[in-house]
Amino acid sequence: MTSPDFRQLPDLASRELTGSVMYANDELFAQRENLIAPGPALHDLSAFGHKGKVYDGWETRRRREPGHDVAIVRLGVPGVIRGVVIDTAWFTGNFPPFASVDAVRLEGYPGVADLLDAPWEPVVDKVALLGDTANAFAVDSERRWTHVRLNIFPDGGVARFRVHGEVRPDPTFLTGTIDLAALENGGDIADCSNRFYSSPRNIIAPGRAANMGGGWENARRRDDGNDYVVVRLAGTALVDHVEIDTSYYVGNAPGWARLSGLPEGSDPADASAFVELLPKTALLPDCRHRFRVDSNMPLSFVRLDVYPDGGISRLRVHGSLVDQGLTP
Repeated sequence: MTSPDFRQLPDLASRELTGSVMYANDELFAQRENLIAPGPALHDLSAFGHKGKVYDGWETRRRREPGHDVAIVRLGVPGVIRGVVIDTAWFTGNFPPFASVDAVRLEGYPGVADLLDAPWEPVVDKVALLGDTANAFAVDSERRWTHVRLNIFPDGGVARFRVHGEVRPDPTFLTGTIDLAALENGGDIADCSNRFYSSPRNIIAPGRAANMGGGWENARRRDDGNDYVVVRLAGTALVDHVEIDTSYYVGNAPGWARLSGLPEGSDPADASAFVELLPKTALLPDCRHRFRVDSNMPLSFVRLDVYPDGGISRLRVHGSLVDQGLTP
């Protein structure tokens, strides 16, 4: 196992990013879909079903023949894998003693038969696992992958499988006006002043938040400052319009917001290098705001300042990539 630093990166297999467990050779005791379920695995000591103890994870039957069990996950977005977590939470006498992870890059939408015959390559060699543990392993590869295969030896239960890395979307789809800040398009959070209640990465997640817990909310400020978040765009781009969504934030939305952009080549750590795109503007609670941006300057980052604090559900930065942004 290794340092869990890579866990701060997005989970490319997340169901929130439309990841899916496409195949498992066996799931007699617990379904494969649980592998990428959001949140930690739950456990109820009294929960028993017709097949035995009910587990919030993927569990195969005891093998009586040679071989091992596998599950194949389609990443929600293609990317460079920096590390995986094979979490055996609550599996103590029935966890796999060993596991390995393979990956493959297959464009389009291959079916199970295609994946079973795919030229898989190892990204984590066969390693020992501990029971009831979030087993973390770094991956040393700069390649772009679309699918991963979890191999467990010989059988057993895994609660969660996380595949952390950096998004590398297909650039052929990044044309015209797109959401440059979206995580699934290659945007990510570069800096944030405060993440007391929830992660700022929520504001660039796909779709709309289902409730107040699905956005970014900071602590209440008791000083004269304000909170902010800096987003690295999918590439160097021209911004056309933006959305600042305060949905579900009724009594705790920001009073005002300001958006600024960073010209290509400038230092994102230098706040003075950002140029104003949207002046300080009053926001309504529980409202999806849209603003036009009048700028022809290629930008690589945007900074959203909220005054003095408060919750944001989503931030959308619509625009078009310039030529140098269209690289996988």
